[in-house]
Amino acid sequence: MGRRGRSLLKDETTFFVTTTVVNFAKVFTSDKYCDILVRNIRHYQKQYKFDIIGYVIMPSHFHWIVEVNPEFGTISDVMRDIKKFSAWDLLEALENYKKSALLQMFRLESRGYSDQKHKFWMKRFDDEYIRNDEMLTTKLDYIHNNPIAAGLVSIPEDYKYSSARNYILGDHSVLEVKTDW
Repeated sequence: MGRRGRSLLKDETTFFVTTTVVNFAKVFTSDKYCDILVRNIRHYQKQYKFDIIGYVIMPSHFHWIVEVNPEFGTISDVMRDIKKFSAWDLLEALENYKKSALLQMFRLESRGYSDQKHKFWMKRFDDEYIRNDEMLTTKLDYIHNNPIAAGLVSIPEDYKYSSARNYILGDHSVLEVKTDW
């Protein structure tokens, strides 16, 4: 299947990206699962040398604004590896914690994929390249207000897995975020 025109975006490096767990399953409701995704992001951040400008890990998906370094990889390379290897780690953790209903659902979702026993992430990710500072600010506000809209917190910086903490509190303990763009 084609890359939906991504090959035409040769000079663009900054993207707003969303990727979602199959069936919108709410996996990221505890630190142990969020931390697995964070570890994978950190690992590939070192490998692909990208900058994170904003992020939020919601119960069934995550959004981020990422600036890729074309010398080391494309947005497709980054997302392919993060999705693939975080899925392996998350599925292993779910098995260890006997989350059989989720595992059964991920197993059923893999039907039709001869090379997979489980399907964790939806097949594609959604991305938009960031054209200007106004768009970046709009997407960043959306990311930071997502936990409020979902009723998870009342102020953005109270949500642990959001770059709102980086911007408002200067807290880079979860993920290092480039806040001086």
